[in-house]
Amino acid sequence: MVVRLHPHARERMEERGVTEDEEQATVASGEQFPARFVRNGFRRNFPFSGRWRGKQYSTKQVEVYAVREGSDWLVITVIARFF
Repeated sequence: MVVRLHPHARERMEERGVTEDEEQATVASGEQFPARFVRNGFRRNFPFSGRWRGKQYSTKQVEVYAVREGSDWLVITVIARFF
């Protein structure tokens, strides 16, 4: 399985503090769920123990939204939540 990034997803990852390793791990072993517009969502929590935008958080939740292209995934966007 190959996971490719749409340019939009790469931009969102940079501005939302998600690494490519986290994005890849989320697709490979995260919880999968159906999303709107015939897309698939993937969700995974990562230990964070750091600061994001001036606040201290212990967990980063990464959500990846992707479409299937053959046996590959094209990641459309990425969302991060800190708690």
